[in-house]
Amino acid sequence: MPASDSASAPSRTIMLIHGMWSRPHVWQNFRHYFEARGYRVVTPTLRHHDIEPWQAPDPELATTSLLDYAADLEREIRLLDEKPILIGHSMGGTLAQILAARDLTSGAILLASAHCAPVFALPGAVILFFLRNLFPKPFWRQTQKPTYNVMRRIGLNGFNERDARNLYATLIPESGRAAFELTLWFLDRHHASAVDARTISCPMLMLTGTHDRLTPLSVVVRAAEYYGDKARLETLPGHAHWLPLEPGWQEIAERTARFIETEITTAHIKAGATEAAPEWESQLA
Repeated sequence: MPASDSASAPSRTIMLIHGMWSRPHVWQNFRHYFEARGYRVVTPTLRHHDIEPWQAPDPELATTSLLDYAADLEREIRLLDEKPILIGHSMGGTLAQILAARDLTSGAILLASAHCAPVFALPGAVILFFLRNLFPKPFWRQTQKPTYNVMRRIGLNGFNERDARNLYATLIPESGRAAFELTLWFLDRHHASAVDARTISCPMLMLTGTHDRLTPLSVVVRAAEYYGDKARLETLPGHAHWLPLEPGWQEIAERTARFIETEITTAHIKAGATEAAPEWESQLA
């Protein structure tokens, strides 16, 4: 990444990271919103997610790791001329945390974010989604996609019936290994979802709906506690899991923009001033 990244001007690049079963189309509202505010918006497609719902997934998707997703995103970030601001949804929020720990972002906004290790969370929704598929074939060796009835109850409960069915029709299978690394991270010898909070220096905002059943508020509270004063948690009354597309997404985008244009910008300016201080002091001397 070019050395100009430490210049005084805050980043004007936003990277939107989608989550499980998704593709970049879930960001259409946010992309248009931030482009209208003058940002350059990048919407990467996670590995093996460049298919249509009616197509068979790449066989390698089943064992694709969170580390594979993160490596691809890191390569894309390093091709940019500045550290982007990361906005991640669900599993994309976990990936944003991993990238933040690698000092690859000037700030992160986590929408209905899945947790990272060592935050322990195994709510009933997780068991319903993944562990019931443990036998006869372990779910971490196969792609998986919940049925509509399960997804409607747990993940799409923020929509009316018509919109829930329309969104479900756009979803694709997801990596079983990535699901394992998130849900049973304490059994993962590669520690794919691990994030060391001490290595994160950028501001983070966590936004989660009070009706989210997939990444419930109780889980996000534990994640926020893990980060301490490095992360701010704000709740969204009445919202569920699919925040980028749910009715009322505009307010969520506005909250995100305010955080970017105040907290992240201020942190960037302060960091630039701190870096410049030794040189300035030497000139005075």
